[in-house]
Amino acid sequence: MADFRTSTLDYFPENILIDILSYLGVRELIRTGRVCKRWRRLVKDQRLWRTIDLTAWKGVTSRMLWVLLRQYLGTGLRCLRLRGLLLSARGGAFLSESWLKALSSRCPRLRSLSLLHADLRGLRSCQLLPTTLQVLELRGCELPQSFFTQTPPSPEKQAEAASTASTQQQGRGQTGKVPASTSGIAIETMVLDNVPSFTDLHLQSLASWLKLSRLELRNVLRVTAEGLRRSAAQETDSGLNGLSRLKYLEIGHFGRPGAQLQMASLGLGVGWLGLEELSLGGKEVGPGLLSASRLRDLKRLRLRCCKLREMQVLRSCRTLRELRRLEFCEVFFQVCPKTPERGGERERQGEEGREDGADGGDESNDKLDENDPVPSLRRSLAALLPQCTLLFTNCTVTTTSD
Repeated sequence: MADFRTSTLDYFPENILIDILSYLGVRELIRTGRVCKRWRRLVKDQRLWRTIDLTAWKGVTSRMLWVLLRQYLGTGLRCLRLRGLLLSARGGAFLSESWLKALSSRCPRLRSLSLLHADLRGLRSCQLLPTTLQVLELRGCELPQSFFTQTPPSPEKQAEAASTASTQQQGRGQTGKVPASTSGIAIETMVLDNVPSFTDLHLQSLASWLKLSRLELRNVLRVTAEGLRRSAAQETDSGLNGLSRLKYLEIGHFGRPGAQLQMASLGLGVGWLGLEELSLGGKEVGPGLLSASRLRDLKRLRLRCCKLREMQVLRSCRTLRELRRLEFCEVFFQVCPKTPERGGERERQGEEGREDGADGGDESNDKLDENDPVPSLRRSLAALLPQCTLLFTNCTVTTTSD
């Protein structure tokens, strides 16, 4: 027993300690680094700073951001979520151009940036953001008028970028032609949620983003149907115009009672070349279904948080021959009450089905199936679109007298 030694954290390997520290938040990590020199070195390990979420940390000032960037953030950062001071009593500047430039240089592997309640009117353009970004989320933010406008780089910057690329290739031992390097925006996914200053002009300026393939517009009240028409990918004499590389589009209005409804999804009526996935939510489902029949390339359609009738879906999906997946999420289906005539017809259909096989018994069952709440809709869509898969999630059925 004399040789027995009490086990402490000092005997643990560093990899195990880093795994333990990965369960701590940002505040706890910073406090842990004050214990001793060894723990301070472990806390600065970049494996602990790959995904940073500061949205629950209220009152993060620019000074705190500088401290985090200089002491902790580095090449390991992949995803960063920040909460601004737009709704805070402190106010003041949050993101500065100098901090964004430092973020680009110190975190070259940053792929996703999410901003909540941030006032971005002090920034000239989104080109100040890190060029490595692939996902940009803006929730409850304020934007300047020309924030998404992309300006071509000056000849001096192009020459400097080309020389930098050639130097890097020589350092790696590569030979051949040096590709022209541009400072274009590489963002592929854009999420806009409750951004009141986002207008049709912002939407049209996104056409200059060559890699944008996914766009989510939620509670964006100032986007109109005309703005969506002008941004749609259309084939002209000079080629494709608009958001020609967009593959996924989400339009949802779940807004406050009394908010003005623009019915922006009506702009889909002009068609959209190359658009493969469409998600409609809230008050935009009805107008969007009226226009979805013009989307010839549509393969996946998602409807959520709305009230629907069976005929609405059938009329819209009748011409969508390329549709492969149709999803209903939290949809209230409105059906007519059963009459004696309809009930007799259903019983006769059930008896005929029992003679052919066991499928008729399931169809005549009046119990609500969560995976198939509206059997008649599934049968009708199976006849119209035999290659389409239906998926129901948290859907309910209500009976109306209309």
